[in-house]
Amino acid sequence: MTASAGDPRAARTRTKLRGALLEECADRPLEEVSVSALVRRAGVSRATFYLHYGDLRAVAVDACAEVVRDAVDALHAWRGAPDPAVPPPALTAFFVDITPHVPLYRTLLGPGGSGPLGELLHRELRERSVAERTLAGAPDPELVASAVAAAFAGVLADWLHAQIEGDPRHIAARLWRLLVALHRTPLEP
Repeated sequence: MTASAGDPRAARTRTKLRGALLEECADRPLEEVSVSALVRRAGVSRATFYLHYGDLRAVAVDACAEVVRDAVDALHAWRGAPDPAVPPPALTAFFVDITPHVPLYRTLLGPGGSGPLGELLHRELRERSVAERTLAGAPDPELVASAVAAAFAGVLADWLHAQIEGDPRHIAARLWRLLVALHRTPLEP
């Protein structure tokens, strides 16, 4: 992106483009969306599009990056001792909210958590987990944070690619139990 990140007009334009992309991808896969259709839906010019993004994939990653941040926040939306039987409501809401856009996320998040969205998700989740485990004085913050990030990204990706079955609420509950178990597993021999 070349437009100033702090400029409110630029932020509004990027918001329009991200929203238009999500609307376009509700009708067809990202591969079938054109820049022309996107700018028409967003109500901006092609030149404006290219001022902010190099291509459609960049808009898609940016649009989905907000979802990544929502996922990271959802996983850390609890305080005290986590109850493995009850996932944070934000985690369940995350899975429910992404369901209408599964084809788009599937394009950007490959099986096992690969792809540009998977890399971003893993990095941001790992950083947040390391910081929180370090702050809490929990053992092995780097190791556990890597395991949590990899498990979350992998399960999310495999669910999106229909390699794991379950409705959004069910998958959130199962994934939550797995992540709590990772946090509680003693690592000393």
